[in-house]
Amino acid sequence: MRVEPLPYETKLDARPLSQVDLVVIHCTELPDLAMAREYGEKVAYEGSGTGNSGHYYIDRDGDTVVYVRPDRVAHHVRGHNPRAIGVELVNTGRYPDWLDSRRQAMDEPYPEAQIDALVSLLLRLQARLPALRFIAGHEDLDTGMVAASDDASRQIVRKRDPGPLFPWQKVMAAAVALERLRQ
Repeated sequence: MRVEPLPYETKLDARPLSQVDLVVIHCTELPDLAMAREYGEKVAYEGSGTGNSGHYYIDRDGDTVVYVRPDRVAHHVRGHNPRAIGVELVNTGRYPDWLDSRRQAMDEPYPEAQIDALVSLLLRLQARLPALRFIAGHEDLDTGMVAASDDASRQIVRKRDPGPLFPWQKVMAAAVALERLRQ
């Protein structure tokens, strides 16, 4: 596992690890890790000089990179960031037409090496974070609807990740101490 902090990592709020009780699984909805890094480096919040990112990024081959250390609050899921660790899996998702109502399929499977790396990370996090009890997909927590980019009269789900091909059964069988949290 490599540690490659985002340029603004130290500007993110610090937190005690004892308050982290949730892991949120995301997919990047981008084609590769380099583009995910580029997206994470963008400043989205001018007041704080920070952006949107997860803590851990896992590439298709299982390569894992830390962009934000767990003792910092990353911006990855509305309303849950102070208590959560964000894990981003490189996967195209709906890229590049995220909000087009005609392109909502998420049909890229998650490679075995990527899921094995995720399970390994979850086990390490469970050992390191004593309060960790919950796991959720981004889609479980951010259920908001938005106007479709191709037809503003149509509403679509804002977040669908990690999506229908994510192997929840395998992940939950390996991370038995975690309970799936849904809104």
